Amino acid sequence: MKIKLIYSLLCFLFLGNIIAQQTPAPKQTEAYSIEGATAHLGNGEVIENSLIMFSNGKIAHVGNANSRIARMGTVINAKGKHVYPGFIAANTSLGLAEIDAVRATRDFDEVGSMLPHIRSIIAYNAESKVVETMRPNGVLMAQIAPRGGVISGTSSVVQLDAWNWEDATIKTDDGVHMNWPQVFSRGRWWMGEDPGLKPNKNYQKSIDKLTKFFANAKSYLAGNKTPKNLPYEALQGVLNGTQRMFVHVSGEKGITDAVTICKELGVKNIVIVRGQEAEKVADLLKANNIPVILERAHRLPNGEDADYDRPFRAAKILTDAGILVGLGMEGDMERMSTRNLPFYAGTYAAYGLGKEKALQLITQNNAKILGVDNNVGTIEVGKDATLFISEGDALDMRTNILTTAFIQGRKISLESHQTKLWKRYANKYKNQ
Repeated sequence: MKIKLIYSLLCFLFLGNIIAQQTPAPKQTEAYSIEGATAHLGNGEVIENSLIMFSNGKIAHVGNANSRIARMGTVINAKGKHVYPGFIAANTSLGLAEIDAVRATRDFDEVGSMLPHIRSIIAYNAESKVVETMRPNGVLMAQIAPRGGVISGTSSVVQLDAWNWEDATIKTDDGVHMNWPQVFSRGRWWMGEDPGLKPNKNYQKSIDKLTKFFANAKSYLAGNKTPKNLPYEALQGVLNGTQRMFVHVSGEKGITDAVTICKELGVKNIVIVRGQEAEKVADLLKANNIPVILERAHRLPNGEDADYDRPFRAAKILTDAGILVGLGMEGDMERMSTRNLPFYAGTYAAYGLGKEKALQLITQNNAKILGVDNNVGTIEVGKDATLFISEGDALDMRTNILTTAFIQGRKISLESHQTKLWKRYANKYKNQ
């Protein structure tokens, strides 16, 4: 019996080593100088022949390689390559589920409808096999957001090379996520109803319920707070402006109602998420200084008579209107597809936005919207040395081949289960 138990433990340890993510990189101890690369700073600026130096996890110098300045530490010759700030994926449930078909691995929502006190960060799995597939494409940070209900809970911003959620956290509980009621609903075909879209007869009732919840929360917060009510207390940040309210909503009427009613409820910092048809209410968003986290452009337009390429041009239209635009990942296969974040930004670049402005969607803009732009999002002196070197254009899947990446100055592994399989089978066919 003892021998069987020992063999079983050894088997589990062996399987654990196979399945577990690679060990996170240690804290930076030596300085680095990246010389000769084309540096895309993430704020629209480009330095053709750049010199970037960093130590102790922070960027110490950004300039031209022709400058007569002493190089720090290990010098990386990146001539002919490109340097980018680490990409930031907004609005993703990355690390909250591993296998969609296995219920036990899904932890992105909770039972109930009004759950502002639910914290997604404590469910974040830093050892997710999905998380490690982000890094080879330059996605080094993400906003981990909950799903489900009317008010889903709070999100947090993490870096993607960590032992656990405490190590991963860049900003804890950056905002509360709300799913705005649907203006239109589809008929239940299984009950003989017309499956087409029609006005949601419960729309106003849902808004009234939401309004009442906020009214009760404000009364509670203004009183003696007894008995203790965690959902009401969790709204204090969005009511006093210290937290953002991420409102997941699409459609002209839905966005208009969401902005108007949230302001009436006393919500200070509103962010529109998904934002289909946001360009139709650009003036309203601009007047209220409300940013938009767009979803992926690879979808059909909402309206039957809309231009086929309207979703692809949305970022350009909103940016030209003076609205701060970021890029999120909510939708089908969102966790696995998050690795393609730079290529979705590349699609917006191809439809009028241009490469450097498209790059800003997933660097500076996302950092500003998530409230982490003091430390990440651009390559600037004093900010975290979270950046990577690519052989070519990072927004093009044909040329975004990373050679080196750093998170807070730590040189991280770019290996994943997928890269190992790629190398394995590349060698197989090379030898035939």
